[in-house]
Amino acid sequence: MSPHTLLEDSPMQQPLSINRTTALAVAALVLVLPLSAVSCSAAEKALSCANTAVQVTTHVAQLGEAFNNADQDPAAAGQALQNLKGDMDKLGRNSSDADLSNAIGDLQTQIDSVQKAVDNNQTPDLAPLGSAAARVSKVCTG
Repeated sequence: MSPHTLLEDSPMQQPLSINRTTALAVAALVLVLPLSAVSCSAAEKALSCANTAVQVTTHVAQLGEAFNNADQDPAAAGQALQNLKGDMDKLGRNSSDADLSNAIGDLQTQIDSVQKAVDNNQTPDLAPLGSAAARVSKVCTG
């Protein structure tokens, strides 16, 4: 066996893959760490907001997948909507910031719009929901 064979089979040669959610969480953490000098409660609140923003993004993606696969799992869309509503409860605790309150209000409006479409057996337009979720993420991560 040549030394080149060992290197070719080495796991170090394989590229690392990091999923989007992990990357967003790490990015949010990097942005929040300097806040720890301000106060623990402010930093904790910002970290909680950033973590919830990552969850919102994940749940919006899951909602899109659920609608794409509705014929295979009709209950998945309802569960994804419930997850988003739970995210709104978490974010509501951090809504003393005016920008965050507005972003939460926009996202809630879009969640309600999707819920209304589902209740009327219509296919909802998820683009506005994705835009509202992106705005929440932007506000939470600075």
